[in-house]
Amino acid sequence: MMPDLNVIWYIIVGILFTGYAILDGFDFGVGILHLFIRQDHHRRIFLNAIGPVWDGNEVWLVTAGGALFAAFPEVYATVFSGLYMPFVFLLFALIFRAVAIEFRSKQELKWWRNLWDMSFGISSLLASFLIGVTLGNLVWGLPLDSHYEYIGGFFNLLHPYALLTGITTTALFMMHGAIFLVMKTEGDLQKQVEGWINNTIIFFIMCYTLVTLSTLIYIPHMLEHLRTHPALFAFVIMNMLTIANIPREIHRRRAFRAFLSSSAAIISMMALFGLGMFPDLVYASTDPAYSLTLTNAASSRATLQNMLIIACIGMPLVVTYTFSIYWIFRGKVKLTNMSY
Repeated sequence: MMPDLNVIWYIIVGILFTGYAILDGFDFGVGILHLFIRQDHHRRIFLNAIGPVWDGNEVWLVTAGGALFAAFPEVYATVFSGLYMPFVFLLFALIFRAVAIEFRSKQELKWWRNLWDMSFGISSLLASFLIGVTLGNLVWGLPLDSHYEYIGGFFNLLHPYALLTGITTTALFMMHGAIFLVMKTEGDLQKQVEGWINNTIIFFIMCYTLVTLSTLIYIPHMLEHLRTHPALFAFVIMNMLTIANIPREIHRRRAFRAFLSSSAAIISMMALFGLGMFPDLVYASTDPAYSLTLTNAASSRATLQNMLIIACIGMPLVVTYTFSIYWIFRGKVKLTNMSY
């Protein structure tokens, strides 16, 4: 039997946001770790590690946002209006981060490069944190009225759970980025980055444990499907195994496998997020009856059908482009006169 179109688009949107979290996640991690590097040569290596791919990674965010707007316009309207200020700050962070990457090496003046280095690092940190805050608010629930409109204020979004998920997301991206840098660097710089990885892993595991305990205690609706469908506990096991495998692969100096494990951990976490939310897209903390679901927030069936045809054509192209770019620019970073 053909799955419901609403469910199919729920999965497609989830895949697009997961792809963005994996790809731009290590970009943000590299940006945050860039703050801890002092030598100009090493900073350039960090920038050129992500230089060929960072703008392509953000295509996944644009595609995911477009898919959300077309498939679930009510969700798009509610979330982007309710979280307007965080998204404005996120947009500014993405803009200043991109400008910093392009402008940083246009001048050799020390103050110029330090200015854009700081912009690059702080923007990456802010973007990572705000993405986590957004996820935390979706899990916790937004105060909506009967018309599905946000009725809270800006500071309602900064509750402890959202702040904790923001810190956890930042820690995750730092770990993800450090593993990526080990694959792209060599010599003394690689040894320095390797020394950071254990600290980022410990930082992430501590934060993730706190988020998990807080979810178990304060957000019971996220566990409903795991209780009623025990087979779904396989995603929890997958999540635990992928996270546990990261330090194992790092210890054996297999950075690529560690990066795959880190990516798989992000996939399993996003899968658990999707399972916990289903069938809600935006959970209403005021009254669950006001929640935006797959039924009341979706576009018409004809729209979903036409979009599915376009997605079946477009998504393979995006995936093929992504794999080809990473294959072309594989290997260690080598600085040239054309580098950032």
